[in-house]
This record gives sequence, C-alpha cells and structure tokens, in this order.
Amino acid sequence: MRRVAVVVLEGAKPLDVGIPAQVFTTRASMPYSVSVCGVRPGPIAGGDGLSYRVEHGLEAIEDADLVFVPGYRNPDRERAPAELTDALRRAHARGARLAAISTGAFALAETGLLDGRRATTHWHYVRALAERYPAIRVDERVLFVDEGSVLTSAGAASGIDLCLHILRKEAGMAVANHAARRLVAAPYRSGGQAQYVPQSVPESHGERFTRTREWALRHLGEPITIERLAEHAAVSPRTLSRRFRDETGYTPMQWIMRARVDRARELLEETDLAVDEIASSTGLGTATNLRRYFRRVLGTTPTEYRRTFSEA
Repeated sequence: MRRVAVVVLEGAKPLDVGIPAQVFTTRASMPYSVSVCGVRPGPIAGGDGLSYRVEHGLEAIEDADLVFVPGYRNPDRERAPAELTDALRRAHARGARLAAISTGAFALAETGLLDGRRATTHWHYVRALAERYPAIRVDERVLFVDEGSVLTSAGAASGIDLCLHILRKEAGMAVANHAARRLVAAPYRSGGQAQYVPQSVPESHGERFTRTREWALRHLGEPITIERLAEHAAVSPRTLSRRFRDETGYTPMQWIMRARVDRARELLEETDLAVDEIASSTGLGTATNLRRYFRRVLGTTPTEYRRTFSEA
C-alpha cells in the first residue's frame, strides 16, 4: 500500500480537496491509503461556504509516498505556513512525490522545489505565480505538468487528469481506467492540452495604448503592422514596441496574434463558419495559419476546439 496525504489549508477549495481523496480512496481495488490532514488537527475554515475538521496534522506527511496540496483562496495575497513549507521539503528530500492542484502551486512554489522547473496553475493566477516566483517557468496553457518528483495542475477538474496520470505511472493503465470509470471521467487527457482560458490576450497593466488596442480589436480582419499601430498611437514604432510590452507583457504583434486567436475562438463557438472563412475574417489568412496559431497558443486544433465548445 502506498500512502497518500492530502493537506487542507485555510480557504481550501472543496473540489480540489475531494479529487485526490476520492481518486486514491482506500478500497480493495486501489493500492493506496489516504490521510487528510491540516497544518494541525482540528477545524479548518474552507472556501465556498464549507469547512473541514481533520484528525491529523503535518505528521501525516512524514511517511507519505505522495503528498497533495489542493488549491486555496487568496494565494496571491497570503503565503503558505512555514511549518508546511518545511514539511514538504523534508518529504521531498526522503523521496516523496509532491503534487499541487490549482492554486496549491503557490504553496509548493514557496518550498523552492519548483525553481528552474515548469509548473502551471489555474489560468486566473498564472501571472501572479510567475511574478512572485520568477525562477519558475510558468506554463499558462496546459492542464498539468509532470516534473518527476513535483507535479502541478490547473483548475479543479484538471486535478482529476493529474491524479489519473499519476495512477497510470504508478499502478498501471488497468487501475487508472478503473478509477476513471468509477469517477465517470475521461480516462485520458494529455497534460499538454489547453486550459481554454476565457481570453489568451493578457490584461493590461497600463492605459497609454488603450485606445490603440481597442482600435486594433475592431480591425483584426485587416492588415495590421507595427507602423500602423504606431501611427494610431502617435508614437514611433520603437516607442510603441517598448511601451506596449511594458503594459501587456507581449510585443504588439504577439498581442495582435492572440487577439485574432480569441476572435477565432468566439466564431468557432458561436457560428458554423468554415475554418478557412474564420481564418480570413480574423486576419490570420489561411486555415493552415489558424491551425498553427491555435496549436501554439492553445495546444489544440480549431476542429477539436469546436467539437468541445460548440453549442450545437
């Protein structure tokens, strides 16, 4: 039997806690035992109107083979408890695997064990994670990241994908597929699949070029160059490029490409236009270009995206 510990923090998200507890649940068909713990035993205020009462403190981590840190509220404003950070480091040092679901990545990042590695979290928090922990290579697109001894996943449902991925590696396909059927979940989704964030165009940290960005969004189907953007903003192309990156984190043309992909996504969801028509109307030119940019930004194809999200 392999031992699994699920650490519940203040503000823990119920689904994030429940997923590993249920996937690795102690039963005859599963070679695991599960302990749910807190920094210390007793009541814990959770998120979404729920609270928890756990019997175990961090001593449950001491002999665990696999430790999960579920997501919790306000990770960008509150640091993980130092006692947890130390316990996770000790567990990792003796060979335990550490896995974070959603914003649990912040607690795992606090240990320093993600430094120099790829990691992900819920799309809403990827920028905060990258800014607080710049040594981490944050991947905003994917469902989960497996870096061997440390693993991270995106929003709650992707925690199921991460758990099934771990099951496939540790216990084999038969056990993983059995668990997926029990959960009525897809038996396999690649970690590299996109999170399908509401927008791939990032929020702006500045207002200087707001009108120019709004203008660009209304003219995505037309040829747009740096020179044309600079003319609208009444600055030189060099100034536009420098200041635009400061405000958005992207070059002007990277931002335009992502805005076009977002518009293409809307058309795929809401219309039955052919892929080449969508590519032309969004300024991406050809269906081949649209597929290439979709793969680059979202890790999927327009056809797969439409199949997943089309209201039809």
